[in-house]
Amino acid sequence: MPENSAQERTIRITASQATLEGNLTIPANPRGVVLFAHGSGSSRHSPRNRYVAQELNRAGFATLLMDLLTAEEEAGELYTAHLRFDIAMLAERLIDATDWLKKNRETAGLRIGYFGASTGGGAALVAAVGCPAQVSAIVSRGGRPDLAGPALPRVKAPTLLIVGGDDREVIKLNQQAYDQLDAGLDKKLEIVPGATHLFEEPGKLEEVARLATGWFERYLPDREQLSGSEGLHVNR
Repeated sequence: MPENSAQERTIRITASQATLEGNLTIPANPRGVVLFAHGSGSSRHSPRNRYVAQELNRAGFATLLMDLLTAEEEAGELYTAHLRFDIAMLAERLIDATDWLKKNRETAGLRIGYFGASTGGGAALVAAVGCPAQVSAIVSRGGRPDLAGPALPRVKAPTLLIVGGDDREVIKLNQQAYDQLDAGLDKKLEIVPGATHLFEEPGKLEEVARLATGWFERYLPDREQLSGSEGLHVNR
């Protein structure tokens, strides 16, 4: 796959009365944009999500890696660890970031996908229900989609759940969430053999990136396809 390099820059978004920072990367002729929802105790500097984002950039997708908590909130989490499980608040901030992408000149014409990790997987699903017309695909890596609770049957975006084969408890939680997703939804549960929760084993994170890229290539059309169907609303 040819490299599609692009400059990364820091942006700031006002969401739920908080100013959040993110890293936005837009390659030439982007085919879509993927918004990352990080998990508990993580940030936009997560080496695992950054690796997946770089592979998506190489495949021609723009990416936005967001901090869903402010620096002050992160500091407080060291003692309370309560906000990282506030799925409703995290989802609301994801929706605000989605609105920003739709208004930003460079990304306004692109379809949006969500990539969630750990608790970010649950937040991504809830956010997708909150703005169904804006979200075209969801990928969860080692996620907690079960935390989306009653929102699961209302998810409309095609959803891929990726879990490590040795992450047994999370497999159970993902299977339960998968079963609650609408039966007519394009959905898939991928179990990566020999991988633990963080996919740290050789080649396993590469497999996550491959699966995620394939899913977004299927559901996030490039700008030319989008302009060709201007004015039409297509349900996938």
